[in-house]
Amino acid sequence: MTTQLASKRYAVEDLNHAIEFCYQQGWTDGLPVVPPTERAVRAMLDAAGLEPDKQVAFITNRQVAVTAEKVAVNAVMAGCLSEYMPIVVAAVEALAEPKWGYHGPATSTGGAAVLMIVNGPIAARLSFNSGDNLFGPGWRANATTGRAVRLVMRNVIGTLPGALDRGTVGHPGKYSYVIAENEADSPWTPFHVERGFKAEQSVVTVMAAEGPHQFYNQLSSTATGVLASLCDDMKHHASTNGQPQYVVVLAGEHMRTIARDGWSKADIQKFVFENTQNSLAHIKRVGRLAGAVTPEDETTMRPIVPSPEDVHVIAAGGRAGAFSCYIPAWAGGKKSSQSVSKLIQDRRA
Repeated sequence: MTTQLASKRYAVEDLNHAIEFCYQQGWTDGLPVVPPTERAVRAMLDAAGLEPDKQVAFITNRQVAVTAEKVAVNAVMAGCLSEYMPIVVAAVEALAEPKWGYHGPATSTGGAAVLMIVNGPIAARLSFNSGDNLFGPGWRANATTGRAVRLVMRNVIGTLPGALDRGTVGHPGKYSYVIAENEADSPWTPFHVERGFKAEQSVVTVMAAEGPHQFYNQLSSTATGVLASLCDDMKHHASTNGQPQYVVVLAGEHMRTIARDGWSKADIQKFVFENTQNSLAHIKRVGRLAGAVTPEDETTMRPIVPSPEDVHVIAAGGRAGAFSCYIPAWAGGKKSSQSVSKLIQDRRA
């Protein structure tokens, strides 16, 4: 790699000064960052097989070109290993897709974070967590790849809290919000294969998302029983009625109970779609829709998503415990933002 790095250099006295200097410049998410030395940035670029001036993405709404060098700088700052760089690059590519619609979910008062779902061989090879404490701390791959994407949004695209990030309450997923599907234990088709990729390919899916909503059912020994609890919670969780998609994460006990009854992911999607619909009368009575309740509203039903396929079913979470969760996408309808899956490419050949 011969192309010179274009980023400005700063002289610092030592490591502590470098860390504090990054704070002073407003380049952090509130946590200390790793100072991006030229050697570390080049290692990131080499791992992804990218020249520093290669344009990775162009954010149309902001008229911002994101180069590989800037992605690498922020991946170093986030604490990524160089092997993680292709995943961060794929996620940033996905954010620039018109289907994801950067400006809405990144800026909205709805406070969405970028949920990243990693599928394929790379998840196990790089030790992405798909099991216990799924959304919790403790796994470098999960913690730093999501953080790198958020730092790119902040430092390159200008998605700054209070300015072009107007989230009213936001949620902790804005630090990092990365999971892998537990393909090894799942009885179902992997999520990326459902979306048209080969099982041996590695893929990252990004979705603008609220935080995870946990539900509990330890009493039911049937798929219908477990999913009835899920649907009761989803149906009444009082989001904005405009979610384009949902992710349903089924952890070990629930996954095994549902699979034992022979249910496929398509069966789950159909059940959830049919059993989470509210009448317009109910939505109006609880103040989520304007207007007086009419007799017709009592029997007019509104689904929470446009189709069963808009319920993304993911097998992940700990083997023990009668808990699973669902994640609403950012509200704005499918014209505003949809999940996007991107192939994680090895460009080093």
